[in-house]
Amino acid sequence: MVRAIIRDPILLSMKAAEATDQDLSDARDLMDTLKANAEVCIGMAGNMIGVNKRMIAVGGMVRFLMLNPRIRAKRSPYHTVESCLSLEGEREAIRYQEIEVEYQDMHFQKHRQTFHGLTAQIIQHEMDHLDGILI
Repeated sequence: MVRAIIRDPILLSMKAAEATDQDLSDARDLMDTLKANAEVCIGMAGNMIGVNKRMIAVGGMVRFLMLNPRIRAKRSPYHTVESCLSLEGEREAIRYQEIEVEYQDMHFQKHRQTFHGLTAQIIQHEMDHLDGILI
């Protein structure tokens, strides 16, 4: 189900709780909402659709979902400017060219994967949402 995008900075500033198997329908809604907004959005966090759980959806050529992601390593910092579907305007941010992330899939199987470039930037932006950081 496609959900409305939350734009309330108070709600977006709250730290997300761990996702559980009770949250799988919300995770599917997150993926549906990202797909519906693909022309203007390449990543989305749960709180952007009103679900304050640790889940992110990443868009691009291949869409995928991460539950309870945590960055375990990061390399090669750089400065960039980003926009966000939930907020107006652009903001400066420091990102890393390469990150290593631990996360769970929809079956709660654990994964550890390295991401580079734009995909790494998207994940970092969405994980800021999970930590209540507005960027």
